[in-house]
Amino acid sequence: MAAVFRLLRAPNLIIAAAGVCAGGWIALPNIALPKELVFAALSGMALGAAGNTWNDIRDVGADRVNRPGTRPLAAGTVSRGLADLMLFTGTLLGLVFAGLVGGWQILAALAALLVMLIYSPLLKPKPLLGNLAVALVAGSPPFYGALALGRPAAGLVPWILAAWLDLVREIVKDVEDETGDRAIGRRTLPIAVGRRPAMVVAAGVALLFVPASLLLPLNDDYMWAYFLFALPVQMAVLLAATWLLLGKVERVSTLLKGAMVVGLVALVMGKAA
Repeated sequence: MAAVFRLLRAPNLIIAAAGVCAGGWIALPNIALPKELVFAALSGMALGAAGNTWNDIRDVGADRVNRPGTRPLAAGTVSRGLADLMLFTGTLLGLVFAGLVGGWQILAALAALLVMLIYSPLLKPKPLLGNLAVALVAGSPPFYGALALGRPAAGLVPWILAAWLDLVREIVKDVEDETGDRAIGRRTLPIAVGRRPAMVVAAGVALLFVPASLLLPLNDDYMWAYFLFALPVQMAVLLAATWLLLGKVERVSTLLKGAMVVGLVALVMGKAA
């Protein structure tokens, strides 16, 4: 069971569900859990489980080089048959729960599934394009939650900011995975332009996030609480950019993941205050 949780990346699924709920709370005048938001959160978790499983199925060769002890398929602690079952179940449940919300939710779920399915075989080997595609999907839970409540526009700023941070994180992960990606013939950004230039690109994207995280919420009438709670996020992103410019990639991905969680809190507080 522990290996299955690692395959599905259970902590990431909880963050995805929190992102969906955050998007709904940003769209609502107060914090509540209407059934549409609950169904959307469950759909987001299921779709995330399907996407994570599919990514591990496609990446098993690279994972045997990069993460032989932590990726269940690469380590042999989860069989391919069980992974296929998880992929099918996640896809089915994701669409069923989306269907309980409405037609637009199904379309959004199908779009996310399409990107996730073509990401590893077609998009990931293309420098930056694959990073951008997965960032757009990974950053979409707040929009998904706002969409479930019929107010998709309320989720646009959170989506942009979450995707922005995730784009930095995806480039960093490509730097970390360079050895395995090179072994299976992928041409990710650090392989195409070099490890150091890729880290500089990631740092540049991170630095641009800071003014964007101020201007976009200000233009969307976020209240003072957002700017107070977002300060630790901006400091963390500046620290991550500094590490990258100094050539240090360790812990950057974890730092950015934490910043994304705190950022969701800041966005909710900026509308609920």
